[in-house]
Amino acid sequence: MFQLLDGKQTSIAIKDQIANEVRAFTAKGMRPPHLAAILVGDDGASQTYVANKEKSSHEVGFTSSVYRYSANTSEEELLKAIEFLNNDDDIDGFIVQLPLPKQIDEQKVIDAISPNKDVDGFTPINIGRMVLGEDAFLPATPMGVCSILEHYNIETEGKHCVVLGRSNIVGTPVANLLSRNKKGANCTVTLCHSRTKNLPDITRQADILIVAIGKPEFVTADMVKDGAVLVDVGIHRIPDATKKSGYRIIGDVKHSEVDAKCSWVTPVPGGVGPLTIVSLLQNTMKAYKKRFGIK
Repeated sequence: MFQLLDGKQTSIAIKDQIANEVRAFTAKGMRPPHLAAILVGDDGASQTYVANKEKSSHEVGFTSSVYRYSANTSEEELLKAIEFLNNDDDIDGFIVQLPLPKQIDEQKVIDAISPNKDVDGFTPINIGRMVLGEDAFLPATPMGVCSILEHYNIETEGKHCVVLGRSNIVGTPVANLLSRNKKGANCTVTLCHSRTKNLPDITRQADILIVAIGKPEFVTADMVKDGAVLVDVGIHRIPDATKKSGYRIIGDVKHSEVDAKCSWVTPVPGGVGPLTIVSLLQNTMKAYKKRFGIK
């Protein structure tokens, strides 16, 4: 019988720790940490994510700001907004919510963010520091994957971890983090993708299988070995007339047939998702401490 890697419970535990730190700082007369977001356009998923970021920020005592721009905002206008936030001493960290409208070059936008306020961990400097094993703001979702494994004391050292998906946002950085020579890592990592041959033969070798390929219910029972730890990063809305919302949420794994083979499984929703926002809070707290020279 598999056990759940419960992202909601893990996020509550981490948020409690952060909230305690915030209370200690404000009791000394310090301002609370400040996390901001830039939201361009009216994409529903992006609006939901930013709203959840605001809610979580308030829960731990952070100040939260959202700068909203219309979908026809120019690249120049957005870059000016980023420059403003880079120079605002009252803001410790900020994100630019992706995706952006087509008229805006996303990489140019990411490159414009100050590495010291890049709590999404997307800038080249933070990615480079991460790869070198130096102190960095880590990408939020990979950081969340590592957090949930650590929270449940999942043994990683010497384990074969297969990462399915090579995106710069999830697959590639999580493969890097789990291969590092440190506690909660030290895995032997295989990074697979859409061009990998004999994919099921490789995924069946995984002690820890992390799936972030972006394809609904792509991983089936024949791709997973008995007793594996399964982390499903995927999230998709599919139509479902039986639901009040008209849709249901599924992951990259066909959980109805895969879960029974595993020892530990992240649910979808309620697995890695809640920890992505918590990682932003952790990175913001880290930026705040650096600003005020707190160890």
